[in-house]
Amino acid sequence: MEDRKLTVRAVERALDILICFTRSSNLGLTEIASEIGLHKSTVHRLLTTLEDRGFVVRDPQTDKYRLGLKIWELSAHLANNDDPAILLLPLMERQRDRLGETVSLYLLDGYERLRIQAVQSNQAVRRVAPVGVRLPLYVGASSKVLVAYSGEEVLQAVLNSPDWPVSIDRDSYVAQLEDIRKQGYATSYEEREQGASSVAAPVFDRKGKLAAALSVSGPVSRLTRERLAEYGPILIEAAREMGVMMPS
Repeated sequence: MEDRKLTVRAVERALDILICFTRSSNLGLTEIASEIGLHKSTVHRLLTTLEDRGFVVRDPQTDKYRLGLKIWELSAHLANNDDPAILLLPLMERQRDRLGETVSLYLLDGYERLRIQAVQSNQAVRRVAPVGVRLPLYVGASSKVLVAYSGEEVLQAVLNSPDWPVSIDRDSYVAQLEDIRKQGYATSYEEREQGASSVAAPVFDRKGKLAAALSVSGPVSRLTRERLAEYGPILIEAAREMGVMMPS
């Protein structure tokens, strides 16, 4: 039993190392050890194993690590007809070309939202949205959409989160969710990031179950409050079209 616990712990630690690369593409031994709270000798042993298996690569010039080809080999198996990040990409590109702003697709993952796909704006000044980023559910248009159309469990978890900002009134937040369900979309104006705004709509699968949140984001100089209200109905229609294509 003790051997099994040690094996599971080693796997968990190895996965923690890989997760570090969602925040930076190149990391040194000291950075990784600090990030996951382990001694450098332990991290070095785990990195050596991951390197042997092709999951990470060490640059001999900088002594830093990056993800290896084995990761891309595994991710290639996600690129099938059931993967919304691949399936909905052409429709996202169409919306980017139509509205001129960055388009993102988010999934609810636990009590966070995960950006699984993004099509960057072609504008010189734009909102850059990296894929793989996790964000809290209590702020932002996409977060509010995901909470508004999820169950009571998600809502209560968000409202009772220890990270809930003191600047946000819970009653006002719940009232916002009710308005979102009535109008079918959510907006965010410098809520999470100064100088940025966004509008989001829910994507439902063919059984009517919430599948994702589709958002358009950009600088407030272009995405004014009036423009957000104008884009809301457009995004609802785009999300409805995507929902027809979503696997159920």
